[in-house]
Amino acid sequence: MGEQRKSAAAWFEIPCADLERAQRFYEAILGCTMKTDDFGDADDRMCIFPAESGGVAGALVKRSFQRPGRAGTMVYLNCDGMLDDVIGRVSKAGGLMVMPRTPVPGGFGAFACLKDSEGNHVGLHAAV
Repeated sequence: MGEQRKSAAAWFEIPCADLERAQRFYEAILGCTMKTDDFGDADDRMCIFPAESGGVAGALVKRSFQRPGRAGTMVYLNCDGMLDDVIGRVSKAGGLMVMPRTPVPGGFGAFACLKDSEGNHVGLHAAV
């Protein structure tokens, strides 16, 4: 059997119909600044979440072959030390909370789930 990896995730993408709207939503709830970039086809664009070097990173993406939706992959964003603040900003930014702050059994922090400005279901997690 191979060695244990440091993290199961390496990168994530949240599809968007309107990249600028999604960027405003995530910057508003997370209190961060995201970097916009074009890649590949002229219609393919991404907006990258800030992350430390070596950490798991990801992006909002607008691509011809990806569509936002509530039945897709569930991504949990790290909200350590600020979960309640982030939850408090969701509806004002245009999202909807679909699951309130909920303790993770075994003392592994807490999580909550939202529907973002694009209709994606996204999780929020705080280990502390």
